[in-house]
Amino acid sequence: MDDRFKEISAHLRELYGEDDGQKAFDAIYDLFGKYRRDVPSSHALSEKDIVLITYGDQVQREGEKPLVTLKTFLDRYLHALVDTVHILPFYPFSSDDGFSVIDYKVVDPKLGSWEDIAALGTGYRLMFDAVINHISQSSAWVEAYLENDLAYRDFFIEVDPSADLSAVVRPRTLPLLHAYRDAEGKKRWLWTTFSEDQIDLNYTNYRVLVAVLDLLLFYVTKGAALLRLDAVAFLWKEIGTASIHLPQTHRIVQLMRLVLRSVRPDLLLVTETNVPHAENISYFGNGNNEADMVYNFALPPLLAHTMLTGDVRKLRGWAQELKLPSEKVCFFNFTASHDGCGVRPVSDLLEEDEITALVETVKRRGGHISYREADAGKKVPYELNASYIDIVSDPGEPLDIRVAKLLLSQAVMLAMPGVPGIYFHSLVGSVSDIDAVERSGHPRAINREKLIYDDLTRELEQKGSLRQMIFTEYRRMIYVRRNEPLFHPHTSYSFPEIEETLFAIKRVSSDGKKIVLALHNFTDKPILCNIRNHIGDEMVELLSGETILSSEVYVPAYGVMWLKNIKGNV
Repeated sequence: MDDRFKEISAHLRELYGEDDGQKAFDAIYDLFGKYRRDVPSSHALSEKDIVLITYGDQVQREGEKPLVTLKTFLDRYLHALVDTVHILPFYPFSSDDGFSVIDYKVVDPKLGSWEDIAALGTGYRLMFDAVINHISQSSAWVEAYLENDLAYRDFFIEVDPSADLSAVVRPRTLPLLHAYRDAEGKKRWLWTTFSEDQIDLNYTNYRVLVAVLDLLLFYVTKGAALLRLDAVAFLWKEIGTASIHLPQTHRIVQLMRLVLRSVRPDLLLVTETNVPHAENISYFGNGNNEADMVYNFALPPLLAHTMLTGDVRKLRGWAQELKLPSEKVCFFNFTASHDGCGVRPVSDLLEEDEITALVETVKRRGGHISYREADAGKKVPYELNASYIDIVSDPGEPLDIRVAKLLLSQAVMLAMPGVPGIYFHSLVGSVSDIDAVERSGHPRAINREKLIYDDLTRELEQKGSLRQMIFTEYRRMIYVRRNEPLFHPHTSYSFPEIEETLFAIKRVSSDGKKIVLALHNFTDKPILCNIRNHIGDEMVELLSGETILSSEVYVPAYGVMWLKNIKGNV
């Protein structure tokens, strides 16, 4: 037995004991025979890695499957700019826009087929969602469980409703338990972290883990180069504990990494844990055994706070403390996604009144707030629900100011150490879809609008439109980032305080000779600063191509300057 199998076996024994641990190992060993095949495994991260986050039906055209339309859009506008596409859950679902999966191994026929997924994979690396904390109550797994099928016994977590569950961390204000009737009419109270339609899987049953690993290996053979582990922090539950971030959960992530890398050595695991920053980064493990990338959840609300106040101190102070456990891992930087802008990740970074200011600002701008249940049943803000442009700018502001503010936030994200993840709606300048909330009753619908291909492309090419202004400049920033080696995810970084009101990101080559100094002005006035000690006095501004022969530069109001030294030394 080689070292990898020994590690897998050790993890399983720790999780399930000797007998069930051996049964689990035997079942997983059989999976290797089932899925072992030639899979591309040569990709290494670079500055060219840009991830586009999109729904499979994000753009639609009459008479055409949405996955086909999506590929047409990508090939027309983003082929040379985006190398990875994160397709949000494209499986049949019953609620939550895909995150209540009915059948893990099927492409929703409304979107297309596995052949359409494969076609996307010919031009782009693919990132799949692994929605493995819970499954739809309409799934065959739940139906079999309620039919008392022995093969699915203990697949879910049945709890006496009188049990003391007060220690459990809640991401929602909904009940933790819901009742379901089995085939004999018996009421079964099952654990539901997120909603009645999303029933949590029971990982204390080794057969659940084996079934999930079978699924993940299937995704790898279907072209997944990256796997996003949705809500992974909640995997393992124990009554009497917080049932979040338990040691068994970390061990399962480590086990998944070992198993999946045995089939595809370059596969990347990305953990999605919308929790306070210190808890979030625990999923890096020791830097060599858990997630390859961790969603940088504190960045979006910190950028929003900075834009609202013009004060960069909280953003800079947080950034200066960013540490990675090894050069083999990095942050997955983003500002917007299909979910809202979480504020829990900054609960230990921003004061309560600062979070309240964000909440009230978003509400004034037509957005919504989602809440969670904290200690003693208190409701506290969980996330801001609005398009990101409406979070960082006011809909009543002049168009050029709105464009500048959004692009400023995106420039910071692109320059941060790590890999950028760009949400489709931010890229094309979408505003909040307020009507969608009224139609659906779900606050998150505000940033999940589905777009008509012809209407979208017309707006993107209409000079002076909000979409055209944002899309044109955003693509230019992406092009510059992709073609500058100092934006490599693992290039050395620091966050110097050059001027009190500027947010600066410094990227330095391994030999110390090449430097990029990214300057970001969150105020409504231009800022003059002397940067000789940081980069010298001969440089090129990468976004404009302008040569600057002075150690003093003006950063425009809500402006960005990405400066690179010319001589190769300071």
